[in-house]
Amino acid sequence: MVFQGYSLFPWLTVQKNVEFGLKMKKIPAAQRAQKAREYIELVGLTGFENALPKQLSGGMKQRVAIARTLANEPEVLLMDEPFGALDAQTRVVMQELLARISRTTKTTILFITHDIDEAVLLGQRIYVMSRRPGTVREVVEVDIPGERDHNSLILPEFLATKKRIMDMLWQESNDAAMDR
Repeated sequence: MVFQGYSLFPWLTVQKNVEFGLKMKKIPAAQRAQKAREYIELVGLTGFENALPKQLSGGMKQRVAIARTLANEPEVLLMDEPFGALDAQTRVVMQELLARISRTTKTTILFITHDIDEAVLLGQRIYVMSRRPGTVREVVEVDIPGERDHNSLILPEFLATKKRIMDMLWQESNDAAMDR
C-alpha cells in the first residue's frame, strides 16, 4: 500500500527504505540491494540512493514509497490518494510515472482518488461511489487509445468519460440537496 503521507523511515536512506520489506522477508543482502536499485531506477531516482528522506522533495518521497512497495512484488498495489499532497506540476509527473510503471510491471493498481482527471487518466475502470452510505453507483470503463500521458487530457474519449462522471456526481449532489 502507498499512502498519501509517504510513510518513509526518516533515519534510512532511499536505498535502505526500498530494501526494508525485502529484509523482513529475509532476502539476502546482495539480492536485496540489486532489486532495490532496479526499482529506484524504475521510479527515476538513480543518484539519490544515499539520500535521507529529509533531503527529498514530496514527489521524490512518493517515488521512494512506490519503489519500496513495488520491490515486494505485490499482486495488487493499493494507493490511497498518493498524490493529494503534491503540487499540480508534480502530480502530473507522478501520474505519468505511475502509468508507465503500470505498463512496465503489469501490477494491478487500485487507486483511490477524488480527482476526476486523475481517475480517468490512470484508470481502466472507475468505480463511482454514491453518497452515504458509500456504495458503488456505477462502474465506468475507460477507453482511451495509446499510452496515457498529459496529452491524453484533451482527447475526445477522455473528455467524454470525464463529463459522464461529472454528470453522475452532479446528479448525486442535487439528490443530496433535495433530501435536506
